[in-house]
Amino acid sequence: MKGKSTKPSYFAGHIILTMKKINFSKHVLPHLLAIGIFLLITFFFFSPVFLEHKSLSQSDIQQWEGSSKAVRDFRDQTGEEPLWAPAMFSGMPAYLINVHWGNAAVSYLKATFALYLPHPISNIYLAFICYYIMLLAFGVRPYLAIAGAIAFGLSSYMIIGLIAGHNNRIGAIAFMPLVMAGIHLTFSKNKILGFGLTTAGLALHLRENHLQITYYLFIIIAAYGIVQLIEYIKQKQVVDFAKTVGLLVVAACIAVGTFFGSMWATTEYTAYSTRGKSELASPTTNSKDVAGLDRSYAFNNSYGLLEPLTLLVPNFYGGSSSNYLAGDQKSKSYQALASAGNPDTANQLANYTSSYWGPQQPFGAAPYYGGAIIIFLFAVGIAFADKKYVWWLLPISILTLLMSFGSSLPSFNYFLFDHLPGYNKFRSVTFTLTIILFAMPLLGMMGLEKIMENGLTKETKKKLLIALASTGGLCLLLLLFAGVFSFLKDEEGQLPPWFINALADDRKSLLRGDAFRSLGFIVAAFIVIYFEVWKKISPVAFYAFLILLITIDLAVIDKRFLTKENYQRKRENVAFAATEADQEISKDKMYYRVYNLQGTMIEAKTSYTHNSIGGYHGAKLRRYMDLYDSCIVLETNKFIQDAQAGRPDFKKYGVLNMLNVKYFVYGDQRNTIMQNPYANGAAWFVASVDNVNSPTEELKKVGELNTREAAVVDVSKFKVQDFEFDSASTIKIVEHNPNYLKYESESSTNGFGVFSEIYYPKGWKATIDGKETEILRADYVLRALNVPAGKHIIEFTFKPDAYVIGNKVTQASSWIMILVLLGSLGWSLKKE
Repeated sequence: MKGKSTKPSYFAGHIILTMKKINFSKHVLPHLLAIGIFLLITFFFFSPVFLEHKSLSQSDIQQWEGSSKAVRDFRDQTGEEPLWAPAMFSGMPAYLINVHWGNAAVSYLKATFALYLPHPISNIYLAFICYYIMLLAFGVRPYLAIAGAIAFGLSSYMIIGLIAGHNNRIGAIAFMPLVMAGIHLTFSKNKILGFGLTTAGLALHLRENHLQITYYLFIIIAAYGIVQLIEYIKQKQVVDFAKTVGLLVVAACIAVGTFFGSMWATTEYTAYSTRGKSELASPTTNSKDVAGLDRSYAFNNSYGLLEPLTLLVPNFYGGSSSNYLAGDQKSKSYQALASAGNPDTANQLANYTSSYWGPQQPFGAAPYYGGAIIIFLFAVGIAFADKKYVWWLLPISILTLLMSFGSSLPSFNYFLFDHLPGYNKFRSVTFTLTIILFAMPLLGMMGLEKIMENGLTKETKKKLLIALASTGGLCLLLLLFAGVFSFLKDEEGQLPPWFINALADDRKSLLRGDAFRSLGFIVAAFIVIYFEVWKKISPVAFYAFLILLITIDLAVIDKRFLTKENYQRKRENVAFAATEADQEISKDKMYYRVYNLQGTMIEAKTSYTHNSIGGYHGAKLRRYMDLYDSCIVLETNKFIQDAQAGRPDFKKYGVLNMLNVKYFVYGDQRNTIMQNPYANGAAWFVASVDNVNSPTEELKKVGELNTREAAVVDVSKFKVQDFEFDSASTIKIVEHNPNYLKYESESSTNGFGVFSEIYYPKGWKATIDGKETEILRADYVLRALNVPAGKHIIEFTFKPDAYVIGNKVTQASSWIMILVLLGSLGWSLKKE
């Protein structure tokens, strides 16, 4: 494009130059050193994995182990792919739990790219490599790119996410820079190489199946596209812009094809999940809700208006909410409690000694630290980088902060939630910080690259001092005037003054300590950059010192959260060791479900051993949650009251009975289970059907029924044929696995059969003696059939088109992606 810099990116330039004349020290050594440094950091940072044969203990992965056990066992035993997860929430599609799609080629590419490092720590190494490639694509020299890549991969956001077990989220973030590298190469006249890299990068990113991160990637790309469009318009090259976008669209189509089956299934499921539209009338407007999550749920984790300061000073709000000052004998809180005189009072107050005092985070708060040096370099980038990149990265960084405020900035974020397409499908708005953590090292390193190109001038000195003053000055202000903050949560104001003073002093000390620490790193970075530009330090020493500074800055903070306690022996699986209660229930070999009364909807331990009516997942079926909130909670409260009074009447719990809850569990011991003799079983004929005409009526009615004798059906959607009840009629289950259920029925009359299986309209097919029949929905969530008189074989088979057809597209597209990547690399090399 006319007027554009003709300087080739390092990524493309090194490939081209290497073919002409290999200069090992210039064209090969930097990249080998980069790979070596990234491997060393990965090795030492996660040394227990390599040296002690341990693995990360991840809470969400432990939950996944429970939720996916049934489907994994089925796959191992039969070789067939399980598409339905029977052990959670009485059954749900397995798409977002554990389904193997036909994208093995993409998986092989990831494993190769990660040098077969163990999962999930390979995601951090991949973050290093991908960000390094992106910085090279943007013209940043390799040794600066190494520093920027380390900053991206070691941000505490990445490490905290990994600790929590959000492996897919961290994996998706790791590949974001690779996608951006490909797009930028395509726009900077390395179109074929950019095309191949975009295709592969996006395929790898989509494989992680974290659409919330993909949404943020789209924001980054859209902002980049707008900036590029403006540049092309200025240069009167709109046609070239259109051609480039067209090429990228083709790349995106191939990449999306590698994700087609999973995307189809997820999109299909979303409409029926808590992310979809509610079918119930609103109690205030008598109208149905819009699709998406509830605001209060989506904004449950929102940043306070000052919380982004943790990007610069990690202990601004005291650090992690799981860090209790009462455990530190040097803290003033501990000393105050030790002097309290009353052990009961001390033990009670110890619960209030969390170091975190922020206003919004309800649980699990931990600071997302971007690095003091990177914040300083971000300011440098704003001052020195090409303005088109500033106008790309600075606005989306500001947008990130505004979006992270969530309910702390309701007018802005509620507007986005209600009007920005697709935004109301996601929760945890603090995840938007992905964008600024992506943007800061990129703009910072581009700014530093410009300084090193232009050398030391009066203007350079002035801008460097401004960057120092704006970032280091803020740290200094926090250090000097920390006393202006209260250091207390709202609910802590009623605590004893002697305890409040000690608690506030500890939190103030944490803030000041980290403010001083960040100031020190910023000043050190400023000095080394200044001396390098002034040519008072050798380039090797400069690069080594900058890389070391950034690594230490981030790694030390990361180690506050990643400790030896976060690792366990690979053979250890204590979380799912069978309890006495589990062993007792497992003696029953019939088909039934278990109701764990302890954390029903936030635990998957029960699903590891039994079919559970609860579970752990962020996207449950909406109708099932409607049933839980409106009926199951009420029946549970009645059951607990009755049980405490010593007279549980199991006949009364119609909803729990229809879900085939045979065992109630409220502890680990053998005597902490109760058997329900009135569970309806796997299937049954009802004597009558109550007709209703709306989901709201249906839900209300099902909570009032004796579900063993009657069913409720929304006749505006399903047709119930005439039937008579035969009291001797039976339906018994004879075979069951995740994808298939088989029953034998016998009745002297036409009957209406209800099955204790969750109704899902996309993929389940029913046959009676081999002839397909319509599956009806009864009792708000269950399947039902019009069953003719006589003896019959009834079969349910789950073969959703999203898998049967979509998986073929996925498989074909994955191999096309590999060919495109290899072809683009080969073409680029051959051309030169």
